[in-house]
Amino acid sequence: MQFQSIDPYDGRVHARFDVWDAGRIEQALGDAAGMFPLWRDTSLRRRAELLARVGERLLMQRDELAEVMCAEMGKRLVEARAEVEKSAWVCAYYAEQAEAFMADEPVHSGAGRSVVVHEPLGPVLAVMPWNFPLWQVFRFAAPALVAGNVGLLKHASNVPQCAVLIEDVIREAGVPAGVFQTLMIRSGQVDAVVRDARVRAVSLTGSEPAGRAVARAAGESLKKAVLELGGSDAFIVLEDADLAWTVERAVQSRFANAGQSCIAAKRFLVVEAVADDFVARLAEAVRALEPGDPRAPQTTLAPLARADLVSEIDAQVRDALAQGARCVTGGTPLPALGPNFYAATVLEGIRPGMRAWEEELFGPVALVTRVADEEEALSIANGSRFGLGGSVWTRDVARGEALARRLTCGAAFVNDLVHSDPRLPFGGCKDSGYGRELSRHGLREFVNVKTLWVR
Repeated sequence: MQFQSIDPYDGRVHARFDVWDAGRIEQALGDAAGMFPLWRDTSLRRRAELLARVGERLLMQRDELAEVMCAEMGKRLVEARAEVEKSAWVCAYYAEQAEAFMADEPVHSGAGRSVVVHEPLGPVLAVMPWNFPLWQVFRFAAPALVAGNVGLLKHASNVPQCAVLIEDVIREAGVPAGVFQTLMIRSGQVDAVVRDARVRAVSLTGSEPAGRAVARAAGESLKKAVLELGGSDAFIVLEDADLAWTVERAVQSRFANAGQSCIAAKRFLVVEAVADDFVARLAEAVRALEPGDPRAPQTTLAPLARADLVSEIDAQVRDALAQGARCVTGGTPLPALGPNFYAATVLEGIRPGMRAWEEELFGPVALVTRVADEEEALSIANGSRFGLGGSVWTRDVARGEALARRLTCGAAFVNDLVHSDPRLPFGGCKDSGYGRELSRHGLREFVNVKTLWVR
């Protein structure tokens, strides 16, 4: 069996990679276990220096890496270049902050001296998605590696070139072989790797079914797990919002990366007093999006990564329309452009019972629901089983912050779209997963927080 690198825009097969057998997996796990003591005992300063070099190499290879992302999952080149730069940023951030984040913490107690120390766990498996094929990996790898862990990457099957290049970049920066390895394994092979005694923790970003399967294996093996799963972020527009700014950011939040993002705004909850104006502005901006070749500078809407994603989003839209939703714009595949294109879409009148209400929509579809006031908006927002992100839009910043504090989610933004930042913790609650990535909190997920008591 093989992994294939298939271009979502034109269907070309760029590369093929053999799926590993049990012997090759055993070799990789053995290499990881053997390298861990050496990497753990490498000085923190040296690990940070090497991580900084990884960031530098990412910037040196920005255009090459962006081209591969474009070829494998259809990301627009301008977005792909920005993703490489952000991945370099997270490397630089943890290289700078590692000493502070890993420092001993003296605690006053009954001991002569008591200290909290932070020690790496060992080999950590990362199960990563295709939609941000570099950023998702490096936001795991940068803190895990600088803390002294070694990394094992099971990347999505449709981005094998990205997976190989990530390991190459890390190795070429001077990180020793075995400290970070890409495993060419299928989803069905993940369970055994999670359960292997040499693997000490696992981080997954992906679907709910994948998260539940990994959590089950990790729990039964008594191993730490961090899960970042789906989202259906609420985008609450109050009656005093600056609509020009709000619509501009709404379009960016929902339609960047062709809508293939967990933290994209998906449910637009708009106070009735401004709903007509908001919907008209949003529809106008959405109609102006230009689908096409993700390599072309004029393209503002990329293809979806695979044809099955088009079928899924279309089924969700058709279900909503059959139950009374109104299509403001879009609402159809675009077969003339290729099998992976779907029109940028705005739907109104979404209500409970529709798939679009209950499920995550992973594509270029915005859902608008009119609400009487902020209390109804809050009730609908928090009524979701997801809890990844949310945003509030109002000219009254104090009012916006007060409402954002009441949102049940991992990240709440006022007057800006939800996004990840190396300096801030990222993750969700409820069916969006648990644990945190980024910031001090992300690094601490994969260390042993140990008490040291000296009389």
